[in-house]
Amino acid sequence: MAEDNHHPPGLLSLVQRLAFSGVGALRNRGELLAVEWQEERARLTQVMLMAAGFGFLAMLGVLLLTATVIFLVPEDKRIYVTAGFTVLYLLGAVAAWLSLRSLLQRAPFAESLDQVQKDRIWLETLR
Repeated sequence: MAEDNHHPPGLLSLVQRLAFSGVGALRNRGELLAVEWQEERARLTQVMLMAAGFGFLAMLGVLLLTATVIFLVPEDKRIYVTAGFTVLYLLGAVAAWLSLRSLLQRAPFAESLDQVQKDRIWLETLR
């Protein structure tokens, strides 16, 4: 008759497994946080550089176009054309602000926060 060598694990063994699992989960979450931190930093740098380049080139082009149009208009109508350009630029600034705000609305570290939320829900089910 074959002997049964399968003994149920002891309390110390179970605690050790739980500790290793907990440390492994924390390590995974830490690595995910580090990767997302690097991605967010790179994204923020890219957004800032693109915004600065766009802003400079757009302002330069608009300034030259505006000056050209204003000088082509007869002198007595230049004030109206200048006011029209002012309104147009203010509307453009509002549109750019709304576009930039929607770009920056994405929550940073969304995946890490999602994983922590899942862990919290899983731990609550163990109670």
